[in-house]
Amino acid sequence: MDAARKGIITTEIEQAAASDALSPQELMEQVAAGTAVIPANKNHKNLKPTAIGRGLTTKINVNLGISKDCCNFDNEIEKVKTAIIMKADAIMDLSCFGKTRDFRKLVVETSPAMLGTVPIYDAIGFYGKNLTDITAEEFLDIVEVHAQDGVDFMTIHAGINRETARRFKKTGRLTNIVSRGGSLLFAWMEQTGNENPFYEYYDKILDIFAKYDVTISLGDACRPGCIYDATDASQIEELIVLGELTKRAWEKNVQVMIEGPGHMALNEIAANMLFMKKLCHGAPLYVLGPITTDIAPGYDHITSAIGGALAAASGADFLCYVTPAEHLRLPDIDDMKEGIIASRIAAHSGDIAKGIKGATDIDYKMSTARKNLDWEGMFNLAIDPIKPRSYRDSSKSEYENSCTMCGKLCAVRTMNRVLSGKKVDF
Repeated sequence: MDAARKGIITTEIEQAAASDALSPQELMEQVAAGTAVIPANKNHKNLKPTAIGRGLTTKINVNLGISKDCCNFDNEIEKVKTAIIMKADAIMDLSCFGKTRDFRKLVVETSPAMLGTVPIYDAIGFYGKNLTDITAEEFLDIVEVHAQDGVDFMTIHAGINRETARRFKKTGRLTNIVSRGGSLLFAWMEQTGNENPFYEYYDKILDIFAKYDVTISLGDACRPGCIYDATDASQIEELIVLGELTKRAWEKNVQVMIEGPGHMALNEIAANMLFMKKLCHGAPLYVLGPITTDIAPGYDHITSAIGGALAAASGADFLCYVTPAEHLRLPDIDDMKEGIIASRIAAHSGDIAKGIKGATDIDYKMSTARKNLDWEGMFNLAIDPIKPRSYRDSSKSEYENSCTMCGKLCAVRTMNRVLSGKKVDF
């Protein structure tokens, strides 16, 4: 951000612009203004820089990491490799148990995609202490450890201060605070009587981020955990604080993303994207869902894709994937694959609606392949080339290039023959 404000086009800006819809000059101006970010820690040596923000294609993030119940490094690293093959733009390591630093370093070495973390998840396991025994200084120290290790962006729950917590207790909620980081900080404040250290010592955190060139992702501790709680006083109060924190970060040349709502009815999503951008001065929006109904456990990759597509169309810049295992268990690799595909569909649908330059080019090519009954062409252009190929191979028509749904009555086949002067015989 410092370089961009001085009119310097860095290597990261050039590389990110080359894979997106803006020129290096345009992207530099966006980074300088804070409406786009390029998360790129100085210590992440094999990173492929990627830009997130206004006028750019909507990016997607994949969550993974070790926990007490599932602490197999190999399984999670296999997820990292698969996510990269499936074109995820970012990996978030949400590890909270065991040798988290060893795992994090391994992810940094493995992944050319940008890496995000949530330091407070790591604090309890890292220090081996009860939550209330961890000091404010120790919370800040774990942030620097993550920065040293090469993390490109971190979720920092600085918006839930004592005043926000007071508002939450006064107004109440059906599902209370469902953010893991938010609930930990709320409990820490309630039981120690102290202010949220990430809010109280925010300037110190910004100094760490500036030192390593880490992007701050301002976490939404008060995101709604059900559609009933969406757009309530707690969510809005925290958002106002996040807007204030955004300006303070920019004053120190720290890039900022704003994390968005979790569960939300369809008719509230567009308005939320509008006032989130407004209150946070145009900073890129990182949306967790939104999940549009609460009654689909096992299918929340679908409810999230519905909400994510509308959010992206309405201005969201970065979608956090949701898997079918959401609310139920740690996702396995098949859950992750389903979540990535659903999220990529949502992101691309949003890009078409936003009018992102070149977004519909691949749709035009797919339509051309369909018109020509070019099955290999269709498979190669598909977001997921494996499933459509397996469906076709499992059930083939006796008629050339048709499928078993229509056979000889295939409309595309009929029109191609008629328009080329051939006889159509049924």
